Amino acid sequence: MAKMRGFLLGIGGGAVGAALVILVLVLVFDFGEIRQTVIQRAAEEAPASYSPGTGGTTGGYTPEQIYQNMSGGVVAIQSSFGSSGFDPFGQSQSGQSLGTGFVVDSQGFILTNAHVVQEQGQTASDVSVLFNKGGGKTQQVKGSIVGIDNGGDVAVIKVDPTGVDLRPLPLGDSSQVVVGEPVVAIGNPLGYDFSITSGIVSAVGRSLQAPNGQTIPNGIQTDAAINPGNSGGPLIDAAGKVIGINEQIATDTGGNQGLGFAVPINQAVKSMEQLKAGGKVEYAWLGVGGQTLTPDIAQAAGLSLESGALIEIVKSGSPADKAGIKGGTRQVTVGGVTYTVGGDVIVKADATEIASFDDLIAFLSTKRPGDTVTLTLANGAGTRTVQATLAARPTNP
Repeated sequence: MAKMRGFLLGIGGGAVGAALVILVLVLVFDFGEIRQTVIQRAAEEAPASYSPGTGGTTGGYTPEQIYQNMSGGVVAIQSSFGSSGFDPFGQSQSGQSLGTGFVVDSQGFILTNAHVVQEQGQTASDVSVLFNKGGGKTQQVKGSIVGIDNGGDVAVIKVDPTGVDLRPLPLGDSSQVVVGEPVVAIGNPLGYDFSITSGIVSAVGRSLQAPNGQTIPNGIQTDAAINPGNSGGPLIDAAGKVIGINEQIATDTGGNQGLGFAVPINQAVKSMEQLKAGGKVEYAWLGVGGQTLTPDIAQAAGLSLESGALIEIVKSGSPADKAGIKGGTRQVTVGGVTYTVGGDVIVKADATEIASFDDLIAFLSTKRPGDTVTLTLANGAGTRTVQATLAARPTNP
């Protein structure tokens, strides 16, 4: 992700977040800097003309139509943690976190963010799922955690489908998302349950940071307002399909500033399939660290290239090491930032052109451990091609 002012904030709500909510609301009402509209819950029945997946971004559904027909598949998730530390008097205290999720099938599986049901390494001891029944009515049921993927910030929850009116949301294709298309977010921001906000896709291909510090590629940036409590909720396109899971914001203040980010649904589905199968999520690993090569860095390094994935570090014993990929040998400073150069630059992976390090991460996200990839490398001595057999990403790569 491009460097931003402020900080990235996961948007799950919690016990600590309650004080923050009070502060934010004081700022809103005292200074009038932010306007917030609470959307009334829509009627339970859908208009007969609604047909998910046929709208498209031109002539698609309105936010009102999407809300009326999809809010029934969005849920509020309250996670309880056995202990969240000690109060000022030394007494153990329990913590709770509020987030969002959405139904994905008739069996009762629900997608959300990992950080909604896990915080500071502690998994929730109890999960309650609140369904929107329409007309101000709700239904609360117990949920169980099927699995958690901290590398993709994805978690799967399951509820007993008996006695619950499950309304699965149709899933889209995040690889087809384009900048400028309209989107809506449905969730539980700051405790205002089942609210909707609308906006557009501001950018695609953003690199997001997962709870375990790994990079989530192909993130979707939106200006649809999302806040603490929106975590795990759906980002929906005008065709009425989920294209992402709302995950974090970039902010100077702790509140929405029109910079929201969503995990792409294609990546989330990959995680979900592995978690539902009872396994852990495995990611393909090459074993390199580096930066995006820019013309300024290339000039300082004496390279004729202008773009690519600059390899600074190669992990010993990794697939990259075994394939003969070389890391940097010397340092240069460009714009006050130090880079390690002298190693290889990956410019192509299989048939995919690699213009940045983010491109390399995105390419690897499409692969599985055991896959063999062909990499085209460039350095001061020319170009060469190597093959690397990818491994499973270790816990501490």
